[in-house]
Amino acid sequence: MPRSTSALDTTDVDAVTDAVLTASRLLVAVSARSIAAAGDMITLPQFRLLVVLQTRGPLKHADLAEYLQVTPSTASRMVDRLVAVGVVDRQHSAVSRREIVLALTKEGAKVVRQVTARRRKEIAKIVARMPDDARSGLVDVLTAFAEAGGEPPASAVAPEAVWT
Repeated sequence: MPRSTSALDTTDVDAVTDAVLTASRLLVAVSARSIAAAGDMITLPQFRLLVVLQTRGPLKHADLAEYLQVTPSTASRMVDRLVAVGVVDRQHSAVSRREIVLALTKEGAKVVRQVTARRRKEIAKIVARMPDDARSGLVDVLTAFAEAGGEPPASAVAPEAVWT
């Protein structure tokens, strides 16, 4: 039986962590459904890679791996698969012809837009079912949470993030 939020200390790190974990289960389910609707083209971790390229712009392999918090070899395998399906492209860096950078293709940007639109629609339905008083502080709280985790806003798109 769920506990009433009024019975919890809403400043207690453990109570807040439990609430975020519970909400994250719901958000992961929404994410999985939105990606599944795109077909078998990409996985959840691969979608995360596409979002990083969309929000951060073209990146070197090592930088991409760092943003994803995976080993460079793991990032390389993910990139290989995404290059093969045409959603990521490898290009020579504008700064140095020796450096290879990764960027979204137009098709990759389209996938991110479509999956995000599905996710946004499902999240909007959930938020609409929330009581007004519960929604009032949600934007500030979630914005602070995302900022603390280093996540750019959902509306962020890096300049020149998509190559033809």
